[in-house]
Amino acid sequence: MALEHAILVSLLEKPGSGYELARRFDRSIGYFWTATHQQIYRVLKRMEVDGWVGAQDVPQQGRPDKREYRVADLGRAALSSWLGDPIEPESVRHDLAVKIRGAAFDDPAALIGEVERHRQVHRDRLAHYLAGETRDFPGPGTAPLDPERELQHVVLRGGIAYERMMIGWLDDVLATLAKFAPAR
Repeated sequence: MALEHAILVSLLEKPGSGYELARRFDRSIGYFWTATHQQIYRVLKRMEVDGWVGAQDVPQQGRPDKREYRVADLGRAALSSWLGDPIEPESVRHDLAVKIRGAAFDDPAALIGEVERHRQVHRDRLAHYLAGETRDFPGPGTAPLDPERELQHVVLRGGIAYERMMIGWLDDVLATLAKFAPAR
């Protein structure tokens, strides 16, 4: 996926300035597609030149005007075309998995601290996702969500499932590595 498509999706969800868009990447989209603020600004400029987005200056009280971006018809067409294109299933490229396999040729127990650190990162991310789900999506028995919100929720549920799977796998790795740790 090109960064352009992630930007188009974000701007269709809510128009905004480059700064606002970068913050959205930091808070939500960035968990699935990462980009630096500089990359976002550079791509936004190119998208504006190509006619995929339009921008207007919005006056602000006590601050400089901000440039707010919206998806133009050409951008909608580009996104629509991309949505119809097949993509390859994601392959797993996981440095930690290679380290775990490689530990068989060194001291497997030496990886325990690193695996625990990864587990904590996934626990923190899961807690963040669950808090966002509680905050942003109603529980059972409430009115159905519109398609945009329902699709946002299904992506979030995928992130939750992934983090739970990673925590479970890392628990399994820790139990396996513990077999090689010296008795205390």
